[in-house]
Amino acid sequence: MKTEGRRQEAVGRKGCKRLAHIARTLTSVYYAYMVEYRAELLLWVLSGSLPIILMGIWMQAAQTGNFGLTPVDFARYFLSAFIVRQFTVVWVIWEFEREIVEGKLSFRLLQPLDPVWHHFFSHFAERFARLPFAFGLIALFFWLYPQSFWIPSLGGFLLFLLTAVFAFALRFLMQYTLSMFAFWTERASALEQFWFLFYLFLSGMVAPLEVYPPQMRAIVLWTPFPYLIHFPASLLVGLPVNLVQGLLVMLGWSAVFFAIYRWLWHKGLKQYSGMGA
Repeated sequence: MKTEGRRQEAVGRKGCKRLAHIARTLTSVYYAYMVEYRAELLLWVLSGSLPIILMGIWMQAAQTGNFGLTPVDFARYFLSAFIVRQFTVVWVIWEFEREIVEGKLSFRLLQPLDPVWHHFFSHFAERFARLPFAFGLIALFFWLYPQSFWIPSLGGFLLFLLTAVFAFALRFLMQYTLSMFAFWTERASALEQFWFLFYLFLSGMVAPLEVYPPQMRAIVLWTPFPYLIHFPASLLVGLPVNLVQGLLVMLGWSAVFFAIYRWLWHKGLKQYSGMGA
């Protein structure tokens, strides 16, 4: 019994080392690939600056309206939303759609590794490649709006990092699930463009949920969208949130999208092979 236990333990350690080696290799390879396009990365970072643009509108509105937030609160919130966007931006549906249309998925399927990990680690590595540009914009922001400078509490910052990782995983699962429809249509990205409308207005990108009607906010908080931007941004700023409910909703929706993705993946592979790929 002891010998069998030691053998299983050794196999487990070997498997963990193999997974760690694969993760390091994929991350380093895709990081080097992303750095080659560092000029484009600056444009990608700027493309996520919509919260910064909307910040000026809401700061002006807060001076004349009663929204429960001060202009400084709006400035800090939209900066936090910008930071969260840098962690959670996802484009996997366009990559997967291209692989299906061009037949490149066939080569991925020959490898002893699920293709999802190539997409996941390319996104993961891209976070590190875009950080210097994001930090530069954050420094510029505080130079222009010094009154909005603040230092988050250690607990709030750690919770922000945790929820930002969860938000990225949930956003990735949501879009990767939609990308499975590329097995049946050449325009699966159109689904993401339609889905983006809900993401835009319910995630907290265009406005913090505190300015929404209470009844609407209560319903929206049970959807996955607020937890992609508003939830981690509120933790960083220090706005009140229901932490337990937020984490449970994020985990619940992640499980739902993962189950749908796996079901569509197996159905889609049969469709893909049926097309002669």
